[in-house]
Amino acid sequence: MKQIIVILVFLMSSAGFSQNSKKAEALLNEVYDKVNSYDNIAIDFKYVLENQSENIKQETRGDVTMQGEKYLLNILGYTRLFDGKKLYTINPEDEEVTISSDNAEDENTITPSKMMSFYKDGYTYAMDIIQDVKGRKIQFVKLYPIDTNSEIKEVFLGIDAKTKHIYRLIEIGENGTKTTLTVNSFKTNEPISKTLFTFDADKYKDYYINKLD
Repeated sequence: MKQIIVILVFLMSSAGFSQNSKKAEALLNEVYDKVNSYDNIAIDFKYVLENQSENIKQETRGDVTMQGEKYLLNILGYTRLFDGKKLYTINPEDEEVTISSDNAEDENTITPSKMMSFYKDGYTYAMDIIQDVKGRKIQFVKLYPIDTNSEIKEVFLGIDAKTKHIYRLIEIGENGTKTTLTVNSFKTNEPISKTLFTFDADKYKDYYINKLD
């Protein structure tokens, strides 16, 4: 009798988890479809990196404009420009431009262009808590890497229940480092220059050009 009860409890728990996972998947797909309906997205955000054991806490603000796979990201004094083929990292302090191929093959890196779709490969997920943030209902989804060797322990994705826009992304590493990205403004279909994602070499004639490929 006890064995039957244990089996029933296991089956009920499994069914509940499966249903939870399907709800999370449906919500994430809704977010993905919403994002893909826009021609472009401009986000202003707050970025916090902290590791209590190492006594590290770094806060900064940044902004990113995305159109398809292309993006222009400004953060920590650097500019990262991806034109769809090459990634240009511009460092004004050192007067250096590093040119490399896209790092999309690195599964441990969530780039701006992957922020809205990284969950589609390599993660399992489940619905998490709902938070009330200034009158907005933020539904969190918890994601776990399938790869047991991943440097990422878990990811929490906070989604505005009304707009289906991403409000917060929290990434926790196996080394205890916690990275939090909070969206301050989320604009869509803004008028942007046709050359926004084009690297203009003439602007950096005096810079050292470091080509990695």
